[in-house]
Amino acid sequence: MCTRILWNTSGHAVLAGRPGLQIALWIQYLLDRAGTVAEALDLLGTCQLVPVELRGFAATVHVALEDASGDSAVVEYLAGRRQVHHDRSYTIMTNEPPYDEQLRLLREQVRIVRELGHDEPGSEVPLPGNVNAVDRFQRAAYFSALLPEPADDRQAVASILAVTRNASVPFGAPYREGRFRTYNTEYRTVCDLTNRRYFFELATSPNLLWAELDRFDLSPGAPVMTLDPEGPELVGDVSAGFGPSPRPF
Repeated sequence: MCTRILWNTSGHAVLAGRPGLQIALWIQYLLDRAGTVAEALDLLGTCQLVPVELRGFAATVHVALEDASGDSAVVEYLAGRRQVHHDRSYTIMTNEPPYDEQLRLLREQVRIVRELGHDEPGSEVPLPGNVNAVDRFQRAAYFSALLPEPADDRQAVASILAVTRNASVPFGAPYREGRFRTYNTEYRTVCDLTNRRYFFELATSPNLLWAELDRFDLSPGAPVMTLDPEGPELVGDVSAGFGPSPRPF
């Protein structure tokens, strides 16, 4: 089988005859149509993403996928070409650089640490501490590898939140100048795919919220339900607080 590839003026590959999907909608498309990581990857093979511009640059995007079986993948588009890392070991992603380069830099950091005499993880191991995407990726990889086996679902969620908070960009962090700046982390989420429970916390609030997805009507044609998480009184299970909302598109 062969595919005809064209190139547009922004340098992005265009696959002749393949339907386009606007880049801001691809996550919703996968959520609506795929039940597993494998199904999502198959769907991406049937279409091509149409990029949008931000500050004069064509946006390149990536996404981390995981399903209830534990299967994982990181998908990114570089110059319009899809790059897929599909393996249960690919569970961490930050904004940049391209994923292959991110993994190379992580291996380099491990090599440097070992040259300093640290063969095993410990409190003396030096970790990158800045707010750029590379440092945050390496901190997340380090602490994720050290997580103990959780005793229950509650501890599992707390463990993931602990790593995510450690890799977040705090208030007052130095902004990086350039095409895209480094901004404060606005919110953090944890998806419990086994129990179908979604956890959410705003960086501007000390309250952790969650919703029980099995309490919602997710059948085709069911109303869209939303909740404004800004309310200071909101904490814990907020499933009952959702209300009908206009469809976003």
